[in-house]
Amino acid sequence: MREIAAAEYGYDAGGLDGDDDCGQMSAWLLFTAMGFYPVNPASGEYMIGSPMHSRVSIRLQNGKTFRVIAEKVSVRNFYIQSATLDGKPLNDPFITWEQIQSGATLKFRMGPKPSRWGGDWQPAPIPSK
Repeated sequence: MREIAAAEYGYDAGGLDGDDDCGQMSAWLLFTAMGFYPVNPASGEYMIGSPMHSRVSIRLQNGKTFRVIAEKVSVRNFYIQSATLDGKPLNDPFITWEQIQSGATLKFRMGPKPSRWGGDWQPAPIPSK
């Protein structure tokens, strides 16, 4: 995620690689900077990426606030070492629309080297017909 964001987005005239697709590429960058991005609108699942900021707050329409905290995040510390959602360990690399709407706090501990965080997660099998 970090490599794509750095290589394909910039502040000059060529800041977006190709057509912006009606704002979808820009929206992806904003989500990625927060540390998660939508995968499938129908499922309401958001994959965890790599947050670029130490703190982000989203004021939701329901009056609640969803917060992202990334401890020790930096140019060198972009690997997730561990994550919690409302203080409970988050072991799978995704969150849901419902969790965001609840006004949860997603907290990452970042580091300079890859970790096993989220490495055991496997997507659900596709049902056969």
